[in-house]
Amino acid sequence: MNNKTIGVFFGGKNPEHDVSIITGQLIISELKKLKCNVMPIYIGKAGEWYIDKKLGALKFFVGMEKEEMLKSFEKYYIDLQNSRGKIVFKAKSIFSKKITIDIAFPAFHGENGEDGTIQGLFEFLNIPYIGCNVASSAIAIDKILTKMFYKSQCIPTTEFIFFKQDQWGKNKNNLLNKIKEELTWPIFVKPAKLGSSIGMTKVVNENELENACEVALHYGNKILIEESVENLADITCAILGNDNPKASLLQESLFTSDHFSYEDKYLNNGGVQFGNAQKNIIIPAELNKETTKQIQNLAIKIFKLFGCSGISRIDFLYDKSKNQIYANEVNTMPGTLYHHLWKKSGIDIGELIEKLIKLALAKNKEKQNISRIFRSDLLNQAKLIKLQINN
Repeated sequence: MNNKTIGVFFGGKNPEHDVSIITGQLIISELKKLKCNVMPIYIGKAGEWYIDKKLGALKFFVGMEKEEMLKSFEKYYIDLQNSRGKIVFKAKSIFSKKITIDIAFPAFHGENGEDGTIQGLFEFLNIPYIGCNVASSAIAIDKILTKMFYKSQCIPTTEFIFFKQDQWGKNKNNLLNKIKEELTWPIFVKPAKLGSSIGMTKVVNENELENACEVALHYGNKILIEESVENLADITCAILGNDNPKASLLQESLFTSDHFSYEDKYLNNGGVQFGNAQKNIIIPAELNKETTKQIQNLAIKIFKLFGCSGISRIDFLYDKSKNQIYANEVNTMPGTLYHHLWKKSGIDIGELIEKLIKLALAKNKEKQNISRIFRSDLLNQAKLIKLQINN
């Protein structure tokens, strides 16, 4: 592994850009401690790509001169001719400098990175990469598809309604009435493909509903409206592995507002997502053994059903008064790898990253045994029947 270059991809064109920078920097720092050859690959908010060792320091991204320094970086493009089983970046300068990435470590959150898009590039180039594949990433990023998947597999989840931007524009009043008639207050209104609680609103009456929908639609063209769980324990289970995944201990997250907000996750007391807000998290969650095992088993089941690999985090809503578990969101790239929960579960971050790399290499090796070639006489037959194709 030490003779291979690991490219850490982070940033991205989405509202969770800053969270991705922190996850990326954590991974880069730990890879350096493991004596790995690591190359930071940063994607800016407008979608521009930058490759430079200087990007492997968090202080670079909080400095005032960042934008000017980025302008001075060498420009690269992907050399598709030579990128097979690796990614070869070639400089646009006359010196033809090359950077070769042997293993990809995506640290994106949200769309344009955690949604199967970058995974598709890695698949096309046949490079080993950490984390979930195209299909599982694309389904999990979409809260609506996730809940529809749950329903199809008889996995308990809260009742919900969804609609798109164009439907809202044409039938706003009908949709508002549908929500009021079919769901029970309070409810949550969320963008379908955004995490970190961005754009999410808890609505307790119809006076707040229209504005909440407008806010959610500001961050995407599809939104989810679902019933709230009162008497709530917000439970998280992290999963690690490929075909035989392992569940972490359970974490209960406490929050100061009416839901687990962006501030609770990242800012208040150092942030629950970073494992710093110790007063706001309980590990292991204070649930009885039977309920704990039930949630862990359900998390593993969901991980397998979605076709996840490497790492994921699965969130649950637990109604303490009804003793009812509801499956919530699936995160295919947990913020900062949820390393604090794995540490409590007996795996420190260095070991976690080493395991993820080994899982990625094993997954890639397994794919090599799949036949990609099918020999047929189709083209000769097309010629015989004089298929009309204009060339």
